[in-house]
Amino acid sequence: MDSFWGAVVWSLLPTLAVSVIFFFVLRGIIRFDRTERKVHAEIEAEERAARGLPPRA
Repeated sequence: MDSFWGAVVWSLLPTLAVSVIFFFVLRGIIRFDRTERKVHAEIEAEERAARGLPPRA
């Protein structure tokens, strides 16, 4: 019975490892995109204020 559970663990381990790596990579991409959009909006707001344009709605 021990070899059965060992086989189960070793067969699921690669899938779990790839899933965890995929999760962290995807989370990093989403966070990076959110931060980039926020910074871009701030820069655009500063530029519009410098030109005397109303803020974007």
